[in-house]
Amino acid sequence: MKVLVAVLAGGALLTAGAPAFAQTTLGPYGYGKVKLGMSEKQAKATGAVVLKRAGEAGSCAGWDLKALPSGKDNVGLYISKKRGVALIFAAKGVKTPEGIGLGSTMTQIKKAYPGVKTAASGYPYVGVPGNSKANYSFLLSKGKVYELALVLKTQDCVN
Repeated sequence: MKVLVAVLAGGALLTAGAPAFAQTTLGPYGYGKVKLGMSEKQAKATGAVVLKRAGEAGSCAGWDLKALPSGKDNVGLYISKKRGVALIFAAKGVKTPEGIGLGSTMTQIKKAYPGVKTAASGYPYVGVPGNSKANYSFLLSKGKVYELALVLKTQDCVN
């Protein structure tokens, strides 16, 4: 019989004789060791991020989570010089604690988050349960989520 051991460092779940599984929950404060509001220095010190695009004067830098590379033309998170970690994007298989992830429908979002609102841009967002400083933002196409981000309400990186 295999022994199940939860390993907090690194957010992995391990079973004796089985490979490690990556963490699959985004929120309410971040992803694994990377937390909203962390400075660039603090985020780098976690060992969980890698720089992808340096920020120009006053702009945000694009980073990737080492465990979840985002592909050639994307980033996994943005770090603001002023606000720290400002946005973290969900990768395939990553979900909010309420079970919403890529591929979820608007009906599922409304069921998980009855207070969901629509931004002026037309995209749904909701305050993060348990973190009054953050929102979940959703982009949908053909009725399904294709982008999900945990966003610091005061972020200064994207529109």
